[in-house]
Formats: sequence, C-alpha cells, structure tokens
Amino acid sequence: MDAIEQLLDNNRAFAGAAPAGHLDVRPSRRLAIVTCMDSRLDVFAALGLDGGQAHVLRNAGGVITDDVIRSLAISQRRLGTREVMLIHHTDCGMQKLTDDGFRAELQEATGVAPAFAIESFVDVDADLRQSLLRVRSSPFLQHRDRVRGFVYDVDTHGLREVTAGERG
Repeated sequence: MDAIEQLLDNNRAFAGAAPAGHLDVRPSRRLAIVTCMDSRLDVFAALGLDGGQAHVLRNAGGVITDDVIRSLAISQRRLGTREVMLIHHTDCGMQKLTDDGFRAELQEATGVAPAFAIESFVDVDADLRQSLLRVRSSPFLQHRDRVRGFVYDVDTHGLREVTAGERG
C-alpha cells in the first residue's frame, strides 16, 4: 500500500470517530501563522491549537512571498484575523542550498529557469527579521502592528522570539 492509500485509511478512521459539527471559516483566535513546510513541525500540537482556531500558511522556509501576502490579505480582510505569528526553525532545509545552485539545478533538469525566487538563507534569525519586515511593510495587510516572529528548535521543540524593531 502506498503512502496516500495509508492516509486515506487513516482519514476513514478519523472521520468515523470525529464528532459531527461545522467550524466557522473565520479562525476563532483571529490568528494567522506562517511557517515552514518541514514535517518535524506540528504547529497545532506545538502551540496547543485546535481546529478552527488559526490559519496556518506553510511553504519551504516559511518565506513571506507574494502568495503568502495574498493569503494573509484574504485572511485579514475577509476572514477576520488580526495577529500574525511567523515561525521559522532550526536545521531548515533552505539553509542547505543556495539560490543560484538550486536555480541552476532546476534549469539543467528542465531546460527552463524558474520564475519564482528560491529564498534560501544562511542565518535563520536574519531571515526571520526580513520576513517580519516584509509583513509589516505590506500595504495590502490591514493589521501589521501585531506581528511577531519565533524560531522553533526542532530538537527541544521550544520557541525563541526574534524581534525586528518595534512591535505592537
């Protein structure tokens, strides 16, 4: 059985045991979280969240891209979120590649240079500060005053706050 079939079996068991009910599309904590896609980070467990409490946006590195800004704008303007929590983490795969190297690898494999930015980084704190500043400076976001950033340690599972100037 392949991985997807196993997950479908898991879902059937989950759906059969889960209580019936409908959660509001608007997160009850009025919170959006942007983090990495790393499989070691279970956002809901790490933060004690339940379903329906926060939007969780994930991509490689937890990078603030145009698409993340698009999602945050929808989250805030249509779905009522007011706070943004950014979570980067130690031992990130984005620290193990370079923009130029990965771009060249993709171009060699496909014959086409990717149009998207790779967004690799060396220093997790510096990258998180850049992400904080990107969110706080976006004209598309209504709520830029309650944005905080943290580094999740994949070994201890603890969070450490990183600041980038004043925050609300």
